[in-house]
Amino acid sequence: MESIDAMNFGDIVRKKLSLLAMLLAAFAFTAMPQGAMAQIDENLSPVETNEAAQDAQAATGQDFSAVDAPVVTDTAAPFEPFGPDMIKGQPTAFEDDAIQSMTFQPQYTENGDYALWMHDYVLIPVITGISLIVLFLLLWVIAKYRRRANPVPSKTSHNTLIEVLWTVVPVIILVVIAVPSITLLARQYETPPADAITIKANGYQWYWGYEYVDNGGFEVISNMLDEAEALDAGEPHQLAVDNRMVVPVGVPIRLQTYGADVIHSFGIPSLWFKLDAVPGRINEKMITIKEEGIYYGQCMELCGARHGYMPIAIEARSLEDYNAWVQAQPGGQTRAQIQAAAAAEAAQADAAAEDAESAEDAAEAGDTTGEAEADAAEAEATT
Repeated sequence: MESIDAMNFGDIVRKKLSLLAMLLAAFAFTAMPQGAMAQIDENLSPVETNEAAQDAQAATGQDFSAVDAPVVTDTAAPFEPFGPDMIKGQPTAFEDDAIQSMTFQPQYTENGDYALWMHDYVLIPVITGISLIVLFLLLWVIAKYRRRANPVPSKTSHNTLIEVLWTVVPVIILVVIAVPSITLLARQYETPPADAITIKANGYQWYWGYEYVDNGGFEVISNMLDEAEALDAGEPHQLAVDNRMVVPVGVPIRLQTYGADVIHSFGIPSLWFKLDAVPGRINEKMITIKEEGIYYGQCMELCGARHGYMPIAIEARSLEDYNAWVQAQPGGQTRAQIQAAAAAEAAQADAAAEDAESAEDAAEAGDTTGEAEADAAEAEATT
């Protein structure tokens, strides 16, 4: 009985303490200034406000916060996302233009322009010419060597001229195709310059995360909008997303891909870009977008049940708009800010080294006052 009474007493005490703690928490929550609440909301990372990302990362034991860097406090012009009037590179409907609907969609990169030129002015003429020649030869053989016209079959087995022609002509055709083809391959895998902006596209099941390596390391989680939200925004269903991948226009981008779970593929047809995202390996290619706008793509590698529901939306902006957007992200910093911080840190380290050297010189000279001043200056520089 005594043990039972003790257990009941303990339960009562715990319930009372829990109730008291809840009341104190509610009082603190209501007493918190509205400005502090707004600051908390602004500092939440995209992963912290994304339930799908939270569930995926909780399953792997990862922290919900994608950024450990401090929030940038520099003032910048407000960033306004593009509306549907800036959508570019979409396929053409047959009703609008029957000819255009049968070819590739418009291209907005230099490689895309070159590839489209190769398709329209090299491959299509060669394919058309070969098809017409083969059709002509087939009809000519049918008409000239039919049974009625040749009751006695020819016994000719070799023709040197024809054998030379059907060997040399295909070689010439392959060489003609190979020159622009190899050029296009080399251009697509050109090494990015040292000042290229590095952005890492992480493929998850089933959404994309865009990690801005050169701008503070923050990550933006991008999920597909449902049909009602996409239509309200005036964007195409199954292509519109809640958070687009914002990039600067006219600037070389070192786009890296990584598969967090299975193989994905990052593909944007109107930018002539496709690169697999493989677990355990980082792939990279350079891309430079020529015009501002919104460009859509999709995962192009069968990656699971919701493979068809992880679209890609890229918003290309001017460098000024891009920097404004970066500074609006938790932990986002422009490259100029990062370089300035590194320069200040290096100058501080140089000053500390000079003070340490002065302290050593003063100690060797027996100047206790100078040594104390140098030590104080070094301590101030390192704090």
